[in-house]
Amino acid sequence: MLDHTPPGPDAPASKTRPRHGGHRDRLRERAAKGGLDALPDYELLELLLFRSVPYKDTKPLAKDLLARFGGLEGIGAASHEAIEGQVARSMRYAVGKATRAVALDLQLIFDVTRRIAREPTEKRPVISSWTALLAYVRVALQHEPREQFRVIYLDKKNQLILDEVQNRGTVDHAPVYPREVVRRALELSASALILLHNHPSGDPTPSRADVEMTKQVVQAGRPLNIEVHDHLVVGRDGVASFKQLGLM
Repeated sequence: MLDHTPPGPDAPASKTRPRHGGHRDRLRERAAKGGLDALPDYELLELLLFRSVPYKDTKPLAKDLLARFGGLEGIGAASHEAIEGQVARSMRYAVGKATRAVALDLQLIFDVTRRIAREPTEKRPVISSWTALLAYVRVALQHEPREQFRVIYLDKKNQLILDEVQNRGTVDHAPVYPREVVRRALELSASALILLHNHPSGDPTPSRADVEMTKQVVQAGRPLNIEVHDHLVVGRDGVASFKQLGLM
C-alpha cells in the first residue's frame, strides 16, 4: 500500500513533490491554454482540491463529491458535516483535521460565489435588477436539502436592507409566522419585502399552504404600509413567482 502521509519539514526535496504532480501540471496547462470553461466539472473541482489535498490524486474525490451531491451547486449547498463525511469515505481518512480543511476550503469558494451573485442586488434597486435577483436566489437556495424560509427586506427605493433566514425546517416544511415577518420589517424600517423559500423536491410549484401563508403576510403588512412585492419559490426545476402566476 502506498504511503500518503504528508512529508515532514525535514523530508528530502524529492519527496515534497506530489506523486501526481505530472497530472496536475498537465491539467493546469490545459486550463491555462483552453480556459476553465473547457474543463468538465470534475476537473474544475480537481483544480480546487489541489490546494487542500496536496499529496493524493484528487480525481476520485472530485467525482465522488459530484456524485454524492448531484453537481457543483449541490456541493455548494451541502453542510460542512456532509462534505467532511464524504471526504473521509472517499479518501479513507478518519474525520479530523484533513477532512475539515477540505470542507472549509470548498465552503469558502462557494460562499464567495454566492456573495458575488448577491452584489448586483445590493448595488441597484432589487426590483429593477430582477434577473440578478433570480440568479442570486437560485445560487442561494436551489440545492438546499431542507426547506428554508427567507425574507428580503427593502427600503423605499427597493434597495436591499437585509436578506434574512427566518426559519429552517424539514425536507418539506419550514414554519412561518406572518406577524414575525412584519414585526421584523418594522424593526428594520423596511417599506417592502420579498418572500422566498425553496422546495427540496425540485418542483417550485406553490402549495396551498404557501398561498395561504402569503395572503396572511400581505394582510398583516397592509395596515402598516408594508408591501409584499412577490413570493418566490425555488426548486431545481426553476423559480416560481406568485406575482407572475397571479397568486397575489
